[in-house]
Amino acid sequence: MAPAPPRKSVPKDRFSALFSTLKTQTYHDPASRGPGSHTFPTSIRSIAWSPTGAYIATGSADRTLRIWNPEKPQVKNSTELRGHTAGIERVAWNPTKEAELASVSSDGTCKFWDVRSKGCVETVQLGGEGLTIAWAGDGSVVLVGRKDDTLIPISVPEFKAAPALPQPLQTNQTTFPHSSPPSAILLTHGDGTVKLASYPSFTPLHTLHAHTSACLSLSLSPSARYLAIGGSDALISLWDTSDWVCRRTLSGMVGAVRSVGFSFDGSFVVGGSDEGNGLEIAHVETGEYVHTIATAAPAPYVSWHPSRYWLAYSGDPMGLKIVGAAGGSL
Repeated sequence: MAPAPPRKSVPKDRFSALFSTLKTQTYHDPASRGPGSHTFPTSIRSIAWSPTGAYIATGSADRTLRIWNPEKPQVKNSTELRGHTAGIERVAWNPTKEAELASVSSDGTCKFWDVRSKGCVETVQLGGEGLTIAWAGDGSVVLVGRKDDTLIPISVPEFKAAPALPQPLQTNQTTFPHSSPPSAILLTHGDGTVKLASYPSFTPLHTLHAHTSACLSLSLSPSARYLAIGGSDALISLWDTSDWVCRRTLSGMVGAVRSVGFSFDGSFVVGGSDEGNGLEIAHVETGEYVHTIATAAPAPYVSWHPSRYWLAYSGDPMGLKIVGAAGGSL
């Protein structure tokens, strides 16, 4: 499916009024269960849009990996991918292929999937519990992080794991810069730093002393001008990648920032947390908060649509929510 043409950017002073017209769609998965016999849709641990936004994937603590069509919210129109034997920690799409994605799990595997065949293409043993995943922009490598702070590069399409790389610090989310082929990697650490290292040598190039406590999440803006870093100190810092100077710090969140992301045009940023209710959208260039999304519960995982102002988030008792998918004038 060809990507939808990107929408025009909305000025800061008009964003809230227009964003307020968007209607929210709920995607309820009755098969998603937590401990006991009660449904537990808040178990979603990862949300990821496909490259064109035609699909959205959710990975859950109950081992459910589901692919949704955002225009068809009924679960009968979704695809469940089965195979993990423990909770799914993260999912990521191949940036170059619309129907291919990968998932990492506490079961010690990284699985590669084809949505068209609804099956697992390959399983890579990690030698420990999986925690994070990052897919390089050219699709050539997936970097998996284990819970014991070890990184494992996996080449694609060979699905061959390189030797494990133990890290000296607690290592959380990672991401590749937008360069192709990948020549660097960004790593968040438990001591409040973010390291820019060369790839594949992992030679340190620069260290950002970003937060006073652990850095948990990060995201590069689509133009790569800004890097957003979320910390356990409930702050989001915005860094200019041209000189690695922190331009703004956003303090509107209540708890640790589990996820952070930019809108398709890089104009707005939002973070997710497992504390407090509501999502606060900020304007990147000014740091001003421009809109609040009321939520029924904390929303730890957020993800913007790749070409429009739709925002997906987890944590709602009814399941995945997507602001914009049910209609509106933006």
